Amino acid sequence: MDWVIDTAKFLVNEILSQPAYLIGIITAVGLAALKKSVGQTVGGAIKATLGLLLVGAGAGLVSASLDPLGRMIQGTTGTHGVIPTNEAIVGIAQSEFGARVAWLMILGFLISLALARFTPLRYVFLTGHHMLFMATLLTIVMATAGQGSVAVVLGGGVLLGILLVALPAFAHPWTKKVTGNDTLAIGHFGTAGYIVSGATGQLVGKNSRSTEEMKLPEGLRFLRDSMVATALSMVLIYLVMSLLFLAKVGQDAAFKAFAGSGGDPAANVGNYIMQSVMQGLQFGIGVAVILFGVRTILGELVPAFQGIAKRVVPGAKPALDAPIVFPYAQNAVLIGFIFSFLGGLTGLAALIWVFNPAFGLALVLPGLVPHFFTGGAAGVYGNATGGRRGAAVGSFLNGLLITFLPAILLKALGSFGEANTTFGDADFGWFGAVLGSIGKLDGTVGLIGMLIFGLLILAGAWIMQTKVVDRGWIPGGGISVAPAEAAAVVPAQAARTATYAKIAPPRGAPTPPPAP
Repeated sequence: MDWVIDTAKFLVNEILSQPAYLIGIITAVGLAALKKSVGQTVGGAIKATLGLLLVGAGAGLVSASLDPLGRMIQGTTGTHGVIPTNEAIVGIAQSEFGARVAWLMILGFLISLALARFTPLRYVFLTGHHMLFMATLLTIVMATAGQGSVAVVLGGGVLLGILLVALPAFAHPWTKKVTGNDTLAIGHFGTAGYIVSGATGQLVGKNSRSTEEMKLPEGLRFLRDSMVATALSMVLIYLVMSLLFLAKVGQDAAFKAFAGSGGDPAANVGNYIMQSVMQGLQFGIGVAVILFGVRTILGELVPAFQGIAKRVVPGAKPALDAPIVFPYAQNAVLIGFIFSFLGGLTGLAALIWVFNPAFGLALVLPGLVPHFFTGGAAGVYGNATGGRRGAAVGSFLNGLLITFLPAILLKALGSFGEANTTFGDADFGWFGAVLGSIGKLDGTVGLIGMLIFGLLILAGAWIMQTKVVDRGWIPGGGISVAPAEAAAVVPAQAARTATYAKIAPPRGAPTPPPAP
């Protein structure tokens, strides 16, 4: 049986957990279903793969530029605690649970395709690395609760399959508000933060202007270029934090801030400051690469999904990673990052002074990478429903969520709760914590309870899809598509229909290509 386990690990670790390959395969299947030529199919698949690799390359640049800033913040504030990092906790768990994670992920993805085919929840979750993260979370929580290997794989596979189609459905009204059409869904386990941000925008954003309509003095017109504005903002943040860090720890320690990222220690104060400037500029480059990659993916994946919708999963929508919404409100991404991080700092203060002494919750340090990606997306959702106030307040609440939820989740991870890291995004927190609480019930009762919880989520998503999404409700925008017409709107039509004109995407946002 070793070859079976090795094959499963290969499929998960080398293909299904590599979102670029997954995107390319799905694109090829869709183009083949459209009866495109071999050259067009292969070319489209490669281009879509390269687009996601561009997103990954940009994310790597962003992560590398944020790493020294994180050390400066931690050194300046003097706090120590858990830093949520999905990749780290998954890597730690692989040595003990690798085989179970592999089978659980494969089964969960197959179940999600079946649910997309035979239920109204016609979403295909394409964020492969997040599937791996959630499969790992389910394995850890269920194994910690005492469930056997078979129960973990089968029960966890059902739960994963449900989440892959249910969470995009819950967020879809707000996603349509962001994109202006019905062609894409969000496939990222920060969904709770995006829904909270979008709903908050409706509450606080009345008459608030969009982040993309910020009026700047004539002399600052260059800031309308989002890449320039993003880079300049990060340069200023870096300069402030680097000077505070230098004053706090002295030259010997401060000059080593950049060495941890593969660089050399600063030679002097001037060199130290200019390295800070360079890191801020690198951040701007990373964001620009991400945005270009997203546009490249959309150009190939949307038409490919027309083929999948017709032949494999009729009416399917691709559920994609969080940066897919960044081009729709680029100023909101930066605002969301800043206010989400402020929410993380506020949550950390509350943990230090209230919740750690009272309830023993761990101190969760704000990780800049999750705050950028989930906070940026939350800013876009908040802006879509509530303009600048919605982006600011909504992403601030997202920052609180991804601070408190990981702290609560640690109690459900057993020995892995002592690993000084945990899962970072909102959905890992609330789902894992609830599942861990149910898992305290003994044996079969606990497993049945977990499955019932999953079925309740599926039922809620089913209701959301049929009673809200399919009837065309748009947050803050009434009914966008008449109920009788909603089911007939396909991605290519939705992108062009005048019904969505009142929520058209902002200038510069990616739009689906015309139907072939």
